[in-house]
Amino acid sequence: MPNGAEVRRTSVEEELLAAADAVHRFALHLAGDAVQAEDLVQETYLKAWVHRDQYQAGTNARAWLFRICRNAFLKTGQRANREVTVEDAELEAMGAAGLHASVAGSNPDGTVFEHPELNAVVQRALMKLPEEYRTAVTCVDLEDQSYADCAEILGVPLGTVRSRLFRGRRLLQQDLLAYAQDAGLLRGMKETT
Repeated sequence: MPNGAEVRRTSVEEELLAAADAVHRFALHLAGDAVQAEDLVQETYLKAWVHRDQYQAGTNARAWLFRICRNAFLKTGQRANREVTVEDAELEAMGAAGLHASVAGSNPDGTVFEHPELNAVVQRALMKLPEEYRTAVTCVDLEDQSYADCAEILGVPLGTVRSRLFRGRRLLQQDLLAYAQDAGLLRGMKETT
């Protein structure tokens, strides 16, 4: 009959392994390269295994692994130190609302979002984002982490997560809108900039 330590170890192993696909996606978004992402996942799981006693079974394994993965990524020196400040959040929000209205006016049935090549376009646009924004958007929008969990993963205040999400989403919106216009998916749309 297994003792309590063996049962806990098995539970932790199962929780950590269940998050492997999500960790791989997260690493791929961080690194932007499949080979580097694989190395990052290996390093993440190695560190997680070595420090498994710090993980509490039943808590958010993905968030814990994402934090390890992000820290490993930052230590590799692949991150350029750049932070773009939002000068006026209210103006940014008004600009986003204006773009949304323009898209809705030129494509009211929403078919622009049904094009099969859109996934690849979104992935390319995501990789263009500065790492701070890409990580926040990946964490919350693609990996379905809460704002609070994302703040913990990134080691930043909740307000910083909100700011990075806002700016990252806005940059993605601009990039994807330019693609849609260039590809002729939004006919008759007025220039908004």
